[in-house]
Amino acid sequence: MADVVDADELLRRIRVARDWAAEQEAGPGEGGGPGEPADGRRAAFAAVRAVLDEIISPGTHSG
Repeated sequence: MADVVDADELLRRIRVARDWAAEQEAGPGEGGGPGEPADGRRAAFAAVRAVLDEIISPGTHSG
């Protein structure tokens, strides 16, 4: 079972995850494996980052 965390710790974890997704999005451009082209990986990480950005700052993003 996961530990209970306060709002500040949750926000910190979301920011760390968002930063990681941004790093992966800007990565070297290699596919993750057979049948997974680099463009697909980049698009997936961009979507994850966009969702985390919206959680951190609601309503400040287009879309």
